[in-house]
Amino acid sequence: MTEHAFAPFVRTLGRGKRARRSLTREEAREAMQAILDGQVEDIQLGAFLMLLRVKEETPEELAGFLDACRPVCYQALETLPDVQLDWPSYAGKKKHHPWYLLAALLLANQGIRTLLHGGPAHTPNRVYSDQLLPQLGLPVAGSPQEAAAHLDQHGLAYLPLETFCAPLSRLLTLRYFLGLRSPINTLARSLNPSRAPLSMQSVFHPAYIELHQGAADLAGDQDLLLFKGEGGELEIRPDARTQITGIRHGEHLEGAAVLDNVMPRQSPLASRMHKRCGRYGVASRAMTMAKMQ
Repeated sequence: MTEHAFAPFVRTLGRGKRARRSLTREEAREAMQAILDGQVEDIQLGAFLMLLRVKEETPEELAGFLDACRPVCYQALETLPDVQLDWPSYAGKKKHHPWYLLAALLLANQGIRTLLHGGPAHTPNRVYSDQLLPQLGLPVAGSPQEAAAHLDQHGLAYLPLETFCAPLSRLLTLRYFLGLRSPINTLARSLNPSRAPLSMQSVFHPAYIELHQGAADLAGDQDLLLFKGEGGELEIRPDARTQITGIRHGEHLEGAAVLDNVMPRQSPLASRMHKRCGRYGVASRAMTMAKMQ
C-alpha cells in the first residue's frame, strides 16, 4: 500500500518533540494547495491544523499558505474595482459594541474605498460583521459583482470569504468541532484579496504580531497597519493601552501614537486618511484613524 500524498506533511509536524520541524515555505504552499484542491481527508486536515496550532505556525509557513491562496483570491476578484483599504473582519464581537463598523463607514464617507471581508460565524456567543451591517443599512455582497456595485454606491463593500476562497470558509467553521482556533484564522486576516495598497490587521494575542510582521515581509507586503485589537477585531481596546506597528517596505515603526507616525508621510493614502478622518471623533475620539478602532 502506498501512503497518502498528504501524510508526509502531517508526519513532519507530528513526529515528536525532538524529531518534528516546521514546514518550509514551499512545503506549506504545497500542503495548502492540496487542501484547496480537495485532496486531503478530513482526519488529515484536523490533525494538520491542530499540530500547527500546538507547534505555532511560523512566518515561513504563513507565507507559503498565502502563496497558495492569494492566486485563488485574485482570480475570483479580478473584475473588482480598485480598493484603497483592505479590512479583514473575522473575530466577531463579544463584550463591546462593534464601533469598528462606524469607523469603516466614516472612512468610506470620506472617500476611502474599503473592502471588508469575513468568514462564517465560527465561535459561539459572538456577533459578526455580516450580521450587523444590514442593521446599518448596508448590504452583504453575495458575489464579487455585487461587491463592485456596493463599492460604487457606498464606497464600502463586505464580501464573505466563501465568495472568493470557499475552501478556507469551511476550514474556519472547524473551530466549532475542534474547540480551538487554527492557523486559518491568521491566514484569512492576511489575504488582502483585492490587492489594496493598504491593509489593516488586528490580533488579540500579542505573540501573533511578530508572525504577521514576518509573513508580510516574506510576502512582499509593503503597507500594513497592525495592532492588538479588542477581541481580534480592528478596534483599539477601550480598557487597555494599544501599541500600533506600521510596516512599509519591511521597515517596522513601533509605538506610534498618531497616524502620521504609523504610516510614513510620503504615503499619499496615509496622508489623505489623516487629513480627512483625523479630526472626526466617534465614541470619545476612539474611532479616528489616529487611534484606529
